[in-house]
Amino acid sequence: MQKVLDWIDKILMVDVFLVMLGFIWFAIALIGRSTGLPLGWDLWYSLWQPLFNPAIALLITGAILTWAVKKLNQRFGGDGE
Repeated sequence: MQKVLDWIDKILMVDVFLVMLGFIWFAIALIGRSTGLPLGWDLWYSLWQPLFNPAIALLITGAILTWAVKKLNQRFGGDGE
């Protein structure tokens, strides 16, 4: 079970960086759009639904799942962590 949790944690860590990169890109593209500079708003917007939206959902779901598994393991596993 610990090996599965380690893999989930690694996937979530990569996903956090993807979400942060997407947010930084969003902020820069939004500033560019408001000033009239082409800084990638159209590309970011086209990637919102197929890439960033599922990445955010995976991050939230993975965090909740990891928390639940650790709590169940703590309660029924008896390891006291």
